[in-house]
Amino acid sequence: MMISRRGALGALALGALATATACTRTPKAGTMSADENLLKAADQGDASAVRDALTNGADTETRDASRRTPLLLASAADHVEAAKVLVAAGADPNAQDNQRDSAFLVTGVTGSVAMLNALLPAGPDLTLTNRHGGVALIPACERGHVDYVREVLKTGIKVDHVNNLGWTGLLEAVVLGDGTTPYQQIVRLLIDAGADVNLADGEGVTPLQNAERRNQREIAALLRTAGAH
Repeated sequence: MMISRRGALGALALGALATATACTRTPKAGTMSADENLLKAADQGDASAVRDALTNGADTETRDASRRTPLLLASAADHVEAAKVLVAAGADPNAQDNQRDSAFLVTGVTGSVAMLNALLPAGPDLTLTNRHGGVALIPACERGHVDYVREVLKTGIKVDHVNNLGWTGLLEAVVLGDGTTPYQQIVRLLIDAGADVNLADGEGVTPLQNAERRNQREIAALLRTAGAH
């Protein structure tokens, strides 16, 4: 059967169109989606690339394999400028990953005052708890982040929140601290913020008793002056 010249040309045209359409719909091997670009840019702290990914349609709440959002990645690595871009785009500071960390909660671990202030305009939930049942204040007390404790207390976060271990921020500062100057300052800040100096741990041991058992004389003196027994 003979095929006319017009028919042959038409078939070629249809084939070319199909090929072009396939190329348009199927990304080249190795290329990254806008969401993947956003996760990478946030993790690396590239604020410009974060903007580009968002402009290209990336979802602010996209997740990686551990369910970390771009804002959580930026916060954990203390990439403040990248976080500000994401906050301005409406990113959720309370989205939690597989370990129940959120962008706001991890600031208590890193102790970054700059990141704390970058996230506050997003309206973080101050009552949100991590996998240990603690609010952001508690790990900051444990790790001796004096400046962070001072700033986060200004937000109205609950100073006497009790975590799953039965500890408040004050108890964490005593039990897990070493009694040195940073922990003394944190204890003073907590007392000034109205912490209950006689709120005992899950075994009934008070902050003062814990301080005395660890020979933390300066902290014990601070607690006695505040009415601890």
